[in-house]
Amino acid sequence: MPDTEDDFFVLHRIIRYVAGLAAASFFTEVRVIGGDNVPKDGPIIVAATHHNMMIDPIVLSMAFPHSRILHYWSKASLYANPIVRYILLSTGNIPVDRKSRDRQVLFKGTFEALSKGGAVALFPEGTSYTEPRIMQVKDGAAWVALEFTKWLKENPDMAPAKNVKIVPAAMVYTNKSKYRSNVIMEFGQPISVDDYLEQFFDEAEGSARAAAKSLTRTLENELVGVTINAPDWDTLYAARMARDLMWEGTKAIPLDEFVPISQTLVDVFSTPDATTNFTSVRRTLLEYYSLLQSTNLTNSVLSSLPLPRTLDPNVPTPLPSRLYTLLLLFRDSLSTLARLPFFVFPVVVHMPVYIMGRLGARMVEDEEETQATNKVTFGLLSMLMIYPAAFFFLWALLWYTPMGAILAGGIVYLFAIYHNKMINGHAKRLLATWRILVGVWAPKRMELSLAALSQYTTPVLPKDNPWIDKAKKTPTSSNPPSPTPPAVEVPKVLPNDTPQDLLTAEPPVKSRKKRRPPTRRIMRHVLRARVEAVKALAGFFDQLERGGSGKRLHASAHLAKLHGWEADGQGWRTANEVTRYLRSKGAKIPSIQTSVSAIDAEWAALSSDGEVSSPVDESSAHEF
Repeated sequence: MPDTEDDFFVLHRIIRYVAGLAAASFFTEVRVIGGDNVPKDGPIIVAATHHNMMIDPIVLSMAFPHSRILHYWSKASLYANPIVRYILLSTGNIPVDRKSRDRQVLFKGTFEALSKGGAVALFPEGTSYTEPRIMQVKDGAAWVALEFTKWLKENPDMAPAKNVKIVPAAMVYTNKSKYRSNVIMEFGQPISVDDYLEQFFDEAEGSARAAAKSLTRTLENELVGVTINAPDWDTLYAARMARDLMWEGTKAIPLDEFVPISQTLVDVFSTPDATTNFTSVRRTLLEYYSLLQSTNLTNSVLSSLPLPRTLDPNVPTPLPSRLYTLLLLFRDSLSTLARLPFFVFPVVVHMPVYIMGRLGARMVEDEEETQATNKVTFGLLSMLMIYPAAFFFLWALLWYTPMGAILAGGIVYLFAIYHNKMINGHAKRLLATWRILVGVWAPKRMELSLAALSQYTTPVLPKDNPWIDKAKKTPTSSNPPSPTPPAVEVPKVLPNDTPQDLLTAEPPVKSRKKRRPPTRRIMRHVLRARVEAVKALAGFFDQLERGGSGKRLHASAHLAKLHGWEADGQGWRTANEVTRYLRSKGAKIPSIQTSVSAIDAEWAALSSDGEVSSPVDESSAHEF
């Protein structure tokens, strides 16, 4: 290892910069919260969540506070070759002897890095996975911290100026495999190991392991407090759909509040007795979520369509008129064409990036977590070829002059930034508008029957990860969840107490292949489902507010401490407090008597063919 943490780690800095550029082009924003909780110097163990394969260490390294170098583990056997050894050390990797059963030998390289005031990054969940909550937090980070204190007793001359601390780090993706989505990276309060040392050094049998597990539980509680955790997929999907309906638009919800808002809604939909219409509301939200999932649309791109005058569930649901959709298309097309002179060149430049990213995603079509990694990797390789080519092309037009080089570089950079902004808004909305137009103008006889539609109204769930402890996992169910999510018992970090299993290779996490029905046959169903979902949400919150302060809703432990109370080992919040909290964060909670402006309401008074659709009586549909 290099002598001090101030060594250059040249390759690490280069790789971090290049990978950071690729990640910055893929994600709209990486929002760092709690950066002040990360010490500027001194030994720290960064215990991070791991839900997006290779994207996790890239995002963690590129946005880590104070630009500290993060050291990751790699197999000690790789260091035998001097060239490979230099590359690994220059990138900040730490050798780990996976064949050793002695933790002092296993973590020797880690201890040396910590003794020099380094920052070691671990993923204590043991594998990258896709689940509705944190399923397991293993004891690896706790063992490293505790064994390091033991190593310092035997090597007092290697002791750093500050004590080691564990820093919880959570990476929450708004949509981890979607281009131009966002990342929230939040750091919890540093955890000191001092409170666990007495038990760890106790000579009684099992005391050391008990200390490690106790420290792991503290770490797990910190990670749960800064992530989104639901008892099952249905609850998580219903909460997501409710959130998207109340915060329409890609930037409507503040990223600083994304996690607590999402967890609040998860808690609301984890309370089966919240309202009398709980089951039907959740089912309606899930149907709309599934239709969006099946058509690869989002609620935000449909938000330009205003809602009907009333959200009364007994009033038939109309569709937008054909004239209105045509005007909407004209508006969005005109908005895009006005920017066309500045948009064409960036689109042409980035077209190979899109093509290569799409090819990379198709190679792992059934592996959701690997899709983002492939998109970033293939996109990076494409950009490394395209940007220099675009630069030299422009420089040639400017006669290869020094000033021409500066102008060419500036133009390529500015066009790339402008292109990203266009893609985030106008291009996606224009594409969605075309699809709405096709669906509304298609003859009604082409519409999917209810029997054919049923396959698209149930959300597709990710497949189980074989590396998740099945004994600790709660089976996914479509039934309403229990009021309190089942406790996650901390599993063993080393099966049969064998340390080498810490670095066992992890399998890819797979999800079922997405279904894509024809737009002309399903778009009307999507538009009806949107209105029905808003109606259901309006009725749900109407009942919640009429329940008053006497109505209790389940609350996660950390949110109960902030906004509610704990009783009988469970956290609670009142319905009134929850609705006030959501509104204070910008939620537009729909009301049954919601009305829109006279101009916007005209489209709702007529349907695409004078057609209406009522949840009470679909036979009332007719055409002008």
